[in-house]
Amino acid sequence: MEISNRKVVSIHYTLTNTDGDVLDTSRNGEPLAYLHGAGNIIPGLENALAGKRAGDRLNVSVAPDEGYGTHDPAMVQRVPRAAFQGIDTIEPGMQFHAETAEGLQTVTVVEVDDETVVVDGNHPMAGQILNFDVEIAAVREASAEELDHGHVHGAGGHHH
Repeated sequence: MEISNRKVVSIHYTLTNTDGDVLDTSRNGEPLAYLHGAGNIIPGLENALAGKRAGDRLNVSVAPDEGYGTHDPAMVQRVPRAAFQGIDTIEPGMQFHAETAEGLQTVTVVEVDDETVVVDGNHPMAGQILNFDVEIAAVREASAEELDHGHVHGAGGHHH
């Protein structure tokens, strides 16, 4: 069965950056299962998988505009340390949820001093070229419930 919209696809992958550092992998566990065409994975990878079949292997390089976007300097902000009341220790790399005009957003602490905390609202992989080594494990029809919910249920997918 060919990968196309409304199909459940299970893949094993290893994600590396341009330096060859492994950023993520499914190789030591269950394959990642997603609903093709539902925006469950980044567009560049989803587009490269279209038309492929179980057993196919491919290497995909995804540019930032087809991945997690370009790094937007406007999403890096200095926040008064007082905005983090009740939190004694704040260190670079910590993540927090912030209320914004667009709703809840995850921000990452990039710098801390006695008066301010610099947070970055960009996705941690924004601006990076992402390299995927992918093996397609399975392709199947999606259930009516999966189509209604817009994601895969069960192994490798969402659990309610």
